[in-house]
Amino acid sequence: MGDENAKRGRLSRKQNADSMIEKIPSPDPRKPSAALDEARLRQQAIGVRLRQMFDDVVNEDVPDEFLEILRRHDTKTAENG
Repeated sequence: MGDENAKRGRLSRKQNADSMIEKIPSPDPRKPSAALDEARLRQQAIGVRLRQMFDDVVNEDVPDEFLEILRRHDTKTAENG
């Protein structure tokens, strides 16, 4: 019957059903999507900014009041031995 349909210019049942199904290309799992790329770039930018902020905090001077508190603590600790 398949040969007969081909002679008459008709599609076989399987070919006819396949042609009615919308073919949507599946994304390549090895190829990142644009949204994933954007999320990674955003995450990198956040990481860079957090490292900058951390470096700024680490490089700040210790306030004199805090140094005085530490000195008093060291003195008391040394006295109590």
